[in-house]
Amino acid sequence: MLAPAMIETGIDTRLRPLQAVRAVRRLLANPDDTAQVFAIFRAMRGKSGINSFRRFAASSTGAQVIREKRRLLDTLTDRASLSALPAASVGHSYFEFMEQEQLTADGLVMASQSWETDPVPPDYEVFRERMRDAHDLTHVLTGYGRDPLGEICLLAFMHAHTRNPGMALIVLMSLKRMPHPARRAVYEAWRNGRKARWLQDQDFEALLQRPLMDVRRDLNIAAPARYRAVVP
Repeated sequence: MLAPAMIETGIDTRLRPLQAVRAVRRLLANPDDTAQVFAIFRAMRGKSGINSFRRFAASSTGAQVIREKRRLLDTLTDRASLSALPAASVGHSYFEFMEQEQLTADGLVMASQSWETDPVPPDYEVFRERMRDAHDLTHVLTGYGRDPLGEICLLAFMHAHTRNPGMALIVLMSLKRMPHPARRAVYEAWRNGRKARWLQDQDFEALLQRPLMDVRRDLNIAAPARYRAVVP
């Protein structure tokens, strides 16, 4: 595991709230502008990424991923293998989700270019890329869609796992525009995220093979009932 001084080398941990607020406003004006999400995370990440990396590297799965220099993107771009998995599996569900939304696993790579420019140690880079590439997979695991409310609910859910203040800022600024049922769905997502097992140290490659419902049960991911009541 990297020493703390090595982890922090090259990583800008300064908070830039005004920059983040401006980016949130641009995002709310154009929800398809994914690059703004990464800009917000960068402006408000502080030491959240460093702290998550330390926890990840201390876990058995994290240590193995780092040792193998494993790239989740390689697995998620193998569409033939994903489509061949059992219909109820996490991997096949992910494949269907990406097909339905007309997404590719490497689409987030381009959107994140403006965020992931800081030079970092190789082990940290493995972790950073893995968390980026797992975003659409977390949509599948949690049950939140890519509609505007689904994205906000996922951010509320994942805030408990990343502790990135930028996520909280997006959620809070978005709540002002939401009707009451949608706000309740976001609050439910936040509570569900707090109750779930920490997702960032999961062996996502192994989870792809397993039934989605079993994985949700084992990770204590509750059904997004209030979200589904708003977005069937």
